[in-house]
Amino acid sequence: MADKANTSQGTGAAPAVDSPAAIRNVVLVGPSGAGKTTLVEALLVASGVLNRPGTVVDGTTVCDFDDAEIRQQRSVGLSLASLPHDGVKVNLIDTPGYADFVGELRAGLRAADCALFVVSASEGVDEPTRAVWQECQEVGMPRAVVITKLDHARANYQNALASAQTAFGDKVLPLYLPAGDGLIGLLSQSYYEYAQGNRRIVTPDRMYADQIEELRGTLIEGIIEESEDESLMDRYLGGEEIDQKVLIEDLERAVARGSFFPVVPVCSGSGIGTYELLEVITSGFPSPPEHTIPEAFNPHGVARKGLVCAPDGPLLAEVVKTTSDPYVGRVSLVRVFSGTIRPDATVHVSGHFTSFFGEHNSHEDHDEDERIGTLSFPLGKIQRPAGEVVAGDLCAIGRLTRAETGDSLSDKSDPLLLKPWTMPEPLLPIAVQAHAKTDEDKLGVGLQRLAAEDPTLRIEQNPETHQIVLWCMGEAHSDVVLDALANRYGVTVDTVELRVPLRETFGGPAKGHGRHVKQSGGHGQYAVCDIEVEPLPEGTGFEFVDKVVGGAVPRQFIPSVEKGVRAQMEKGVAAGYPMVDIRVTLTDGKAHSVDSSDMAFQMAGGLALREAAAATRVAMLEPVDLVSVLVPDDLVGAVMSDLSGRRGRLLGTDKVGESRTLVKAEVPQVEITRYTIDLRSLSHGAASFSREFSRYEAMPESVSAKLK
Repeated sequence: MADKANTSQGTGAAPAVDSPAAIRNVVLVGPSGAGKTTLVEALLVASGVLNRPGTVVDGTTVCDFDDAEIRQQRSVGLSLASLPHDGVKVNLIDTPGYADFVGELRAGLRAADCALFVVSASEGVDEPTRAVWQECQEVGMPRAVVITKLDHARANYQNALASAQTAFGDKVLPLYLPAGDGLIGLLSQSYYEYAQGNRRIVTPDRMYADQIEELRGTLIEGIIEESEDESLMDRYLGGEEIDQKVLIEDLERAVARGSFFPVVPVCSGSGIGTYELLEVITSGFPSPPEHTIPEAFNPHGVARKGLVCAPDGPLLAEVVKTTSDPYVGRVSLVRVFSGTIRPDATVHVSGHFTSFFGEHNSHEDHDEDERIGTLSFPLGKIQRPAGEVVAGDLCAIGRLTRAETGDSLSDKSDPLLLKPWTMPEPLLPIAVQAHAKTDEDKLGVGLQRLAAEDPTLRIEQNPETHQIVLWCMGEAHSDVVLDALANRYGVTVDTVELRVPLRETFGGPAKGHGRHVKQSGGHGQYAVCDIEVEPLPEGTGFEFVDKVVGGAVPRQFIPSVEKGVRAQMEKGVAAGYPMVDIRVTLTDGKAHSVDSSDMAFQMAGGLALREAAAATRVAMLEPVDLVSVLVPDDLVGAVMSDLSGRRGRLLGTDKVGESRTLVKAEVPQVEITRYTIDLRSLSHGAASFSREFSRYEAMPESVSAKLK
């Protein structure tokens, strides 16, 4: 693997491969600040694609090219950079490490066949990264660990390695030992010295002999345990020296099947370890044909079997990211799973999010044929023209006007649909409005385009509060969305206080007298009605009962009274929220032979309801959600205490796995509008939650009094 004595440093431009076997799709995973983007720069320099690396501070890196990324000095979106190494094309997929942009991370995991978990030598492994490792473990994705920032003032390689082994398991073992200006290969026992930009192989200093012997023995035992040759362990324990070539071959097979996870230390600033890491990627990681294609269906929902990653197979590709450029238009980053994409070809675009995720998404289902525009291989924001793109590769397609993130591309004569990857539910609501009337139309267009780009953004036009609500992953996500609206689409928006859709009802029976009489010369208005109002059980709705006798209210005006009562219920009588669950009985009234009218009795009905409300207590009803919090065992008490402080009603706990607990509670919506931020702070990102509407129930008087 990386111990092979080969010093090629790449050829420069990204190769145009015609075989899926010559491709490696690698996603970089790790916490924010671990050095993923800087690592990509170092690998691009090592392969000859770049002459010198850019920096995050200067905003000159290949992958962080968006204006928001440059300003914030952190990745907020997925980006692709390709490089050649030993005849293999390596597609590096850089993903954000901040929790708010987990949707971009999941898209990167979908597009890749293997993962590099990047761990800072000064920080170690955090809980969200541990959770992603478990997800990869469940699907058998091959992984390697890269320990970066070896030159940091607080760097401690041994502590970072121990943190990775604790978090990821005992099959995480180092291939190299950092030493001075280079690395010592534990299998080859050679010193790979990086000095003045050059790499040379020399004999390591004898001062490292004991360390090499100990670490080498552990590594060899780990490799032999994964070997398919059952006699190898007996031979090794019997004192036989196992051939290095045999060990490397077994190591590469174990890495490819996802049962062994090599650790490579890398110093991006000096380039130490970059060549060794490229060797691990090209020799140890599997090619696309060795990776299972996601589930695919025909338009009738019948599963399509037998698909393989072959250039001559039926076309099947997926949009993993969508961006809108004011000059170029919509650009789709696509992973090709089967077949070959060629310029100017017509493809079938399918988007069926509703079939998989239900109605609660911002993506309209669609099926249509579109013509491929420009075809290119991205290097960050630079688009390099591509002749054709074979199965297993990633590319950018220009001007697919209807394709959205998560959509499938296939032959128009043989349409197929991939099951989209699971996206996290956005749980932070942000209410916005256009700053001026002139911005309203642009706001609608901008939100529509952002929803097409970002499946983790859900846009809601709330029919009860009449607010536009952006459901985001967190504050950082909402900041990026608002920044894009302002700077990319020229829309000025204001964030306003979120209104939770409360409701009103009567706290007890009451009577009301409505009198609407106006005489101003000519035709007047005259209507009088008397009603009795009583509360009904939750969820009953509204009942209107006519008990008028003797024609006190003419028959043609009785529906008018009901209409007026209903209109007042929509407006509310105490705090402006809709009224529900009451029975209104019309008992008496008066009419005038000339001045009574439909509108007059509507007005009287509304006045009668308001008077009845003034005579009794109006109760506020609030929506209550069922909240499920997945939390580490040591934080269960803190989470339960916090939920109780939010007027939550704890329902119980369930054990999940070895060290996690699912806490269930019923909590009023008004108390959890910012819970995603508070829970992240409380648990340091180790907990997650979901919510679903349960019912409406009476709000305590002490709370509702503040709203009236």
